[in-house]
Amino acid sequence: MSDPCILCVAITGSVPTKAANPAVPVTISEQVESTHEAFEAGASICHAHVRNADETPSSDPEKFAALKEGVEKHCPGMIIQFSTGGRSGAGRERGGMLPLRPDMASLSVGSNNFPTRVYENPPDLVAWLSGEMRTYEVVPEIEAFDLSHVLHAIRMHKEGALYGRLYVQFVMGVKNAMPADREVFDFYVSMLRKRAPDAAWCAAGIGPAQIEVNEWAIAAGGHTRAGLEDNVRLDRDTLAPSNAALIRRAAALCEKYERPVATPVEAREILGLRAAA
Repeated sequence: MSDPCILCVAITGSVPTKAANPAVPVTISEQVESTHEAFEAGASICHAHVRNADETPSSDPEKFAALKEGVEKHCPGMIIQFSTGGRSGAGRERGGMLPLRPDMASLSVGSNNFPTRVYENPPDLVAWLSGEMRTYEVVPEIEAFDLSHVLHAIRMHKEGALYGRLYVQFVMGVKNAMPADREVFDFYVSMLRKRAPDAAWCAAGIGPAQIEVNEWAIAAGGHTRAGLEDNVRLDRDTLAPSNAALIRRAAALCEKYERPVATPVEAREILGLRAAA
């Protein structure tokens, strides 16, 4: 297999704290530095959340703007993907940063259970977020926590509701949502290839499932995500020292399966994104 593999680094998220792992980057400067290290290790997409000074999640467009400026300066050509996830804000404030025109933004097209709450993505909000992405030419990455999310995304794309090439991420290992199960993974990949043959796809594993799902995705010809948002450990006894360490681990799997790690230019071509400014 010689197709380049896109590595996405999920740098911070909304949940992990420095109490869980001191390497979790919270301030903008920490995030830029951590992203740069992961970029040097092979990441071509930065999946970004922002935080307040007290580590609580934020949807402040000014924070996103500062992060975007820093990543563009220090990681030339890297794909910037903002999160519109529900832990960072309520309602339309979740998309308040889309006028900044990041290359991509995450989009969940349906609701599901999380460990302690319902992750709500009501149809009217999904329609508004996807409309904003079309307006500002932001390619969505569909974060699929359930089979219905994949099927709904395929339908939305066929109807012209999603901007750009369809890109689906299977998120596996969230408690009460899609498990990190190889039979389920194989079904999702097969089903997407059959129903949306022009789509690109990736997979992310949560917690200890991260390295397992990384390997499944790389071996199956897809793309994958790693980072401290999803997993703060290298193993049960060892905290990950950085986002870069988790990306280097995924890059080693690419070497194992004889897949080159995609450069930012290659990743943009694979995903149908505009050239870097």
